Amino acid sequence: MIIKSKKIYEKAKKLIPGGVNSPVRSFKNVGLTPVFIKKAYGSKLIDEDDNEYIDYIGSWGSMILGHSNPIVAEEIKKAVSYGTSFGTATAIEVEFAEIICEAIDTVEMIRMVNSGTEAVMSAIRLARGYTGREKVLKFEGCYHGCVDGLLVKAGSGLLTTGIPNSDGIPKDYTKSTIIANYNDCENTELVIKKYKNELAAVIIEPVCGNMGLVLPDLEFLRLVRDLTYRYGILLIFDEVITGFRLHYGSAQQYFGINADITVLGKIIGGGMPIGVYGASKKIMKKISPLGPVYQAGTLSGNPVATVAGLATLKILRDNPSIYKDISEKANTLKKAYEFASEKYGVPLKINSIGSMLCPFFLNKNVVDYQSAKDSNIEHYAAYFKIMLKEGVYLPPSQFETMFVSYAHSYDDIEKTIDSINKALKGL
Repeated sequence: MIIKSKKIYEKAKKLIPGGVNSPVRSFKNVGLTPVFIKKAYGSKLIDEDDNEYIDYIGSWGSMILGHSNPIVAEEIKKAVSYGTSFGTATAIEVEFAEIICEAIDTVEMIRMVNSGTEAVMSAIRLARGYTGREKVLKFEGCYHGCVDGLLVKAGSGLLTTGIPNSDGIPKDYTKSTIIANYNDCENTELVIKKYKNELAAVIIEPVCGNMGLVLPDLEFLRLVRDLTYRYGILLIFDEVITGFRLHYGSAQQYFGINADITVLGKIIGGGMPIGVYGASKKIMKKISPLGPVYQAGTLSGNPVATVAGLATLKILRDNPSIYKDISEKANTLKKAYEFASEKYGVPLKINSIGSMLCPFFLNKNVVDYQSAKDSNIEHYAAYFKIMLKEGVYLPPSQFETMFVSYAHSYDDIEKTIDSINKALKGL
């Protein structure tokens, strides 16, 4: 029963658009009333009606250690006791920058901001300031935060400039955004060569996590890197999700493909609002106060967020077995989905990498936005409802990704597998 959640939701709708502060939380895609969470610990969420759920969104990938990790929580408490915001430089920012730069070899300097969206926005400004060019290429289905110039989708042609994908965005904001097809080498080479003298940057999610989970073709990533090198275009890896998720470091190191500018978020904040963009010293010295590219923020380098992120990164650095553990648990779930799919005759394709996975309700491989869209969203909604009733909290949309955390126990995994079987049998 979610009696209290329903009452809160009715009140919230009068005060907050859609009753939520981020659209996917509305449960609109699964036809339910959103669950309102009051607390979390380890792998669990507790709602306002005291229902307990095994959590597989983990604040959309942020909580790699699980909720309320005692070490991280203690560091946050200490930081709060000293003050929540100073608006000045702090020593902890320097230590945080050092641990990031030590972990990611393409990053020699960083600038801290307050969200992944802000980091992407600033990285693009930096690329334009560094190259003196204006256009940016993104890939269909890749999400880079709610930056005006990147909320675009492709048109029907191969070579299409951006059309706003949201009301309230002037066409002039997106006329410098070029679209190419993810994992499509032929299309990507054609587009980059056409705009090679105008492109400041190519921005990409090395692993897509916002059209469900879509894995990169390594030949495709290498082609993007080769073409950007050849034409003096900066390559931006949006690693808000993948940074410190696949291993202790970046997806660049995981795949052996370097980017010029790296964008980070989620895990590096330990559950607190944070974002980072970083690059070589040569590029980063274009940022004010050293250079002409202006970017600032009152809460950038917030001491509480910085302490939480630093504590999380130290745990991950000092305990490399964490990555093996969470990957094994995710793989166990993947095998369970595949077994249940065959047993109950429900078409499923499960994309997974490391501790990320996503079941698509269709019978073909999902390699890009177009194939992801073919998934049966009615089946996903029905599956979601059964899983929620069983006490398993999943992304309330087919086009999001599940995350396994270090706090998930094998009991959690076994309970989840039982629920998967009930859900697919129900379909």
